[in-house]
Amino acid sequence: MFELIFTKAAKRHLKEIEKDSSKAGLCRQVKKSLGYLQTNPRHPSLNTHPYEAIDNPINLREKAFEAYAQNNTPSAYRIFFCYGPDKKQITIIAITPHP
Repeated sequence: MFELIFTKAAKRHLKEIEKDSSKAGLCRQVKKSLGYLQTNPRHPSLNTHPYEAIDNPINLREKAFEAYAQNNTPSAYRIFFCYGPDKKQITIIAITPHP
């Protein structure tokens, strides 16, 4: 099991989703994906893969990753993350619509 750490931007993104009552369904999907990420970052529904357009803020030599919070939805939400700073930690970089 991984400990999730959120950057300031990721915390802000999550709070914005939580506060908007019209995004209740999205909020459930994001939290479900965060749960999968915490227990198994390779869970099939996350479709986790490296994402080259974002730098890893912890270690520039390591990759950043993208995980799906939604699929088959216009501007589907994604969770961008990296491993670290410690072995059993994952840092959430951003929670945003797919660029």
